[in-house]
Amino acid sequence: MLSPLIIAFQLLTRLPTPQLETITPLNLGRSLLYYPFVGLVIGLMLAALNWLLISATIELTAALLLVLWVAITGALHLDGLGDSADAWIGGYGDRQRTLEIMKDPYCGPAAVSVIILLLMVKYASLQHLTEYSQYLGLIIIPVLSRSFILVLFLTTPYVRQSGLGESLATHLPHRHAWSVLAGVALLVVVLLKSSGLILLFSALIGFLLLRQWMLKRINGTTGDTAGAMVEILEMILLVSFSLFCLVE
Repeated sequence: MLSPLIIAFQLLTRLPTPQLETITPLNLGRSLLYYPFVGLVIGLMLAALNWLLISATIELTAALLLVLWVAITGALHLDGLGDSADAWIGGYGDRQRTLEIMKDPYCGPAAVSVIILLLMVKYASLQHLTEYSQYLGLIIIPVLSRSFILVLFLTTPYVRQSGLGESLATHLPHRHAWSVLAGVALLVVVLLKSSGLILLFSALIGFLLLRQWMLKRINGTTGDTAGAMVEILEMILLVSFSLFCLVE
């Protein structure tokens, strides 16, 4: 029963995990149920680092938090963001060309620009969070952003006909997934109250806009667009928390 959990950590992080002898499509699909838990571990690590750096400057703390955040995930979602940016601009509105560019391992100017801009916004928002020691925000934001991967796979067709993403989408247990999402939403509201509602609303609006963008261009989602969504939702949630949820 631990296999789906281990797979989730292997797919979303670079944290050390036990090696699995076999990975079945069923366990791949069930691993999606543990994505919010992986987000929780990431958030706890960020909060712990923030606490350890309590005497450091706000700028240094924010920078080191961002470095840790990227290091934990191995820049996986940033890679998806870069590939998606290149594909959306270089695809000229054509679905097939967009999908082909996303498979290209090289980064173009669009990818570099989008990644730099996103990291700048994250860094600025993290400065604000660390100034007010918002540990709960650091914990909840990775949880919530990864929870929406479940929502994406539950509501959006996976457009590539083979590979890892297809197994994830095909074998995701829908009823259990909705139960996990309901639990996450309840946890966010219980812990953060009105701020939790703001974060849920912000994430939902961001998700709906991104999903519509995916459907319009490629009629669904891919692993790259799912990764891009995580990065963009994290940015939206950090900005929302900084603007609407901080109290001196």
